[in-house]
Amino acid sequence: MENSVKVLNSIVENVEKVIVGKRKSVELALISLICNGHVLIEDVPGVGKTSLISSLSRSISASFKRIQFTPDILPSDITGFSMYNQKTGDFEYRPGAVMSQIILADEINRTSPKTQASLLEVMEENQVTVDGVTHKVPKPFMVLATQNPIEYLGTFPLPEAQLDRFFMKISIGYPTPGEESYILNRFRQSNPIETLESVATGEQIIKIQEEIKEVHVDKTLNDYIVDIVSSTRKHNDIILGSSPRGSIALFKAAQAWAFYNKRNFVMPEDIKYMVVPVLSHRIVLKQEAKLKKINAADILDSILDKIKVPVVDSNV
Repeated sequence: MENSVKVLNSIVENVEKVIVGKRKSVELALISLICNGHVLIEDVPGVGKTSLISSLSRSISASFKRIQFTPDILPSDITGFSMYNQKTGDFEYRPGAVMSQIILADEINRTSPKTQASLLEVMEENQVTVDGVTHKVPKPFMVLATQNPIEYLGTFPLPEAQLDRFFMKISIGYPTPGEESYILNRFRQSNPIETLESVATGEQIIKIQEEIKEVHVDKTLNDYIVDIVSSTRKHNDIILGSSPRGSIALFKAAQAWAFYNKRNFVMPEDIKYMVVPVLSHRIVLKQEAKLKKINAADILDSILDKIKVPVVDSNV
């Protein structure tokens, strides 16, 4: 475990050479990666969404593809297509942009629902099916999508089925004045991402993905996770609560966070820390709640306040 945690810390520190003062966002993206999950980054332009993703891919020496989503992009541009070869008389598969390890789906809500849906299979099953033939994507595999929360003209909101495929939804936020001044100095001569070197391999990430599965989760914590998720289905301000996929994601995220903190067992604090990034995009609020300026994070915090935190024996 110790060596694996060192690898994770080195990745975070390497990304922080480019992304200043946003350690939590970097850590959450990394947690999603080692849980074999995908991330939706929703934030205003210019705060470093694309830089975070590029830095992460460079840090683990992974193949990287950027898909700039526009209204005219086609599903075949993403998944690939079959082309007839006159010499052999066979149809040959031409890989699409998704055949890479780290995928940046930039401004994913600017493309049509049909094209958005082309990502559903690969995000859930790590494969694409073209003309009835299945093609596996390389491992480790991760989709990091970005979207602007304030622009509506020319956008297509992601449907609930698509949102549910994302392991986490995170934001970066504006830097503090001190951090922004430091950014100016750091970027004065060149972009530090241009000289960023890898500090880990894809094989190490795959190994860590297997190791976190061994982190112990007490039965009482299983019940605690279920209580939290089921409460989203009964809350007065929520139309649609989280699915069991949310329970599984919260379980895995808690394991990974415990592992990252050098523990082989999960504590209630691990679960509570992961509730908002894992569940906030999986619930749909009633219009009345939106009018009252209540957001998903507020509701999830109120749910956590009402549920009794179990006492767990750490001697496992």
